[in-house]
Amino acid sequence: MAVLQMQRVSICALKKDRKAILEKLQSMGIMEINHVIDDDEDFERMDTMNVRQGFEKNAQTADHALDILNQYAPEKKSLFASLEGKKLVGQEQFQKAVSRKKEIMRDAKGLMDLSKEIAENKAGIQKLENQIESLSPWMALEVPMNYKGTAKTAMLLGTMAPGTTQEAVYRLIAEHAPENTAVDVEIITSDKDAVYLAVFCMKKEERAVEDALRTGGFARPTQTANQIPAKAKAEYEAEKEKLLNRIAAIEKEISGKEGIREDLKFISDYFRIRAEKYEILGTLPQSKRTFIVSGYVAKKGVPAIEKAIGNGFDCIIDVEELKDEEEPPIVLQNNGFSASMEGVLESYALPHKGEFDPTTIMSFFYVFFFGMMLSDAAYGAILAIACFVVLKKFPRMGTGMKKMMKMFMYCGVSTLIWGILFGGYFGNVVDIVSSTFFGKTVTVPALWFAPLDDPMKLLIYSLAFGLVHLFVGLGIKGYMLLKDGKTLDFFCDVVLWYALLIGLILLLIPTDIFASIMGSKVVFPAALNTLAKVLAIIGALGLVLMSGRANKNPALRIALGAYDLYNITGWLSDVLSYSRLLALGLATGVIASVINQMASMAGNGIVGAIIFILIFIVGHTLNLAINLLGAYVHTNRLQFVEFFGKFYEGGGKAFHPFEADTMYVTVQDVTENN
Repeated sequence: MAVLQMQRVSICALKKDRKAILEKLQSMGIMEINHVIDDDEDFERMDTMNVRQGFEKNAQTADHALDILNQYAPEKKSLFASLEGKKLVGQEQFQKAVSRKKEIMRDAKGLMDLSKEIAENKAGIQKLENQIESLSPWMALEVPMNYKGTAKTAMLLGTMAPGTTQEAVYRLIAEHAPENTAVDVEIITSDKDAVYLAVFCMKKEERAVEDALRTGGFARPTQTANQIPAKAKAEYEAEKEKLLNRIAAIEKEISGKEGIREDLKFISDYFRIRAEKYEILGTLPQSKRTFIVSGYVAKKGVPAIEKAIGNGFDCIIDVEELKDEEEPPIVLQNNGFSASMEGVLESYALPHKGEFDPTTIMSFFYVFFFGMMLSDAAYGAILAIACFVVLKKFPRMGTGMKKMMKMFMYCGVSTLIWGILFGGYFGNVVDIVSSTFFGKTVTVPALWFAPLDDPMKLLIYSLAFGLVHLFVGLGIKGYMLLKDGKTLDFFCDVVLWYALLIGLILLLIPTDIFASIMGSKVVFPAALNTLAKVLAIIGALGLVLMSGRANKNPALRIALGAYDLYNITGWLSDVLSYSRLLALGLATGVIASVINQMASMAGNGIVGAIIFILIFIVGHTLNLAINLLGAYVHTNRLQFVEFFGKFYEGGGKAFHPFEADTMYVTVQDVTENN
């Protein structure tokens, strides 16, 4: 329930130790390097762009080689491979691969060359297929397509519109070139796209005949062959077969290199680590013999820096508190339960400097509301057990995924508890199974009450829980104002609202409207009714008079106060938003009950039991998935819109430490010896 205090740590050391110090800082991963030293003639910065880009290019080459290898020799992974996290490897194993980096990079480039050859061969095959396709209509032609004719005759090869007949071609020539009588028209083939034909004429009349044909849409073929089409097609197909065989051989050769997969992963991460180091190296202010590295470190991590760097190198370490105007990165620190909800807060916004971290308070409401929305004991047990098993089976999963799994595990426990309170076990499956298959209805009673039997009661409690949630948010706002010494703001913006809202609530409870909803009349003592009126009046008048206190114009001040008082409608809207607790809770139970009823319609025989089991499994799986998503989305909304809207600003920037940010493996004690 806190934002870790950050300090600026500056290290001034000998230039000869800069790589070793950077490597140590990178392996520790607790400092975000951020220099505040202005350019000075005594300091310069090393140009590391070319070297860094070289490392990045090598990492990309290794990644590309891995993609190629995975394409033709897919890595065998389990169904839950995404949960396994990065593989943990020892320093010795990692350095063994690094010592062979030149050889591994040659293998990577060899894979890229083979992939390029495959791409070229596939392009060649595509070209051959296009040529074969273009030849297909001309298979009946017994001369080469580029045949020019004899000494005195010419051949015009081309296409005309679909449906064109031999007689139509003769009429076209007779109409536009009547002097040309020595003409022979041969229809080679026709299809839905065109008619393919060969026209023979005297060579001296070739131009006139072609012009006549063009008036009817005649067009020369875009591709021709210097051989008889059937023979050319056979040669193209033989060449295509050769390319296919070559591709198969290359794919087999790539598959045979599966053994270098791990080395490629190691070397990719190695170059990625070096690129990050050289990126930082290029930002360090350096003199002829010394250099400076400065950045943010959580206060609790400063002793580790002093021990690792101060005791291991000749250097000066300066630790200073941050300046008021300095906005440090944010690191949250919460207990094990609340830390699992940090991802929810981060997805909204991190707190800015000096702002209250609401994670712990939010986490209790989050789990509370989530369980109330899903509210089925069986669903909750499944969710909690599944997440618990995943957490135990995959201890190295990513930090974000681990937090999410823990969050859903706690939400599953909450759902289990709410399900017991509401008497929901796969809806009403106990009732349906007992009455359908055993002839006697057995009901597991709700420990509190069944929402389907008394929805209005659940609505009242939903709104009441919502009021508590909103009041806590307003209380946090008051705490932050008092912390900043803004006592007047605390009174005007928090106390007066509490007075108005509590007064209105106390006035509402004894009314007939509330009694009709609750089903019973609540009677307060006269003193309490009077107190409610006094609180409401004091709150309303106070807001009207004090909300616009920053403005000295009395009329405008009153107008602003009246406008702020109108915000009571916003509070009403916020409270009504918590009716979604009722809606989603009922939806889970109603859909589950409908599924159970449908499953039991086949009767109580063996066939009925089989059908019941099938519908039960499919139906409840879908119901759990849909309502799980609904509970997650709407619980987030209650935090983001209603709760955070009362006090939270956010806007803090995340902490990005200088660390070995690898993609494939986690290396223990990463260092470099060269």
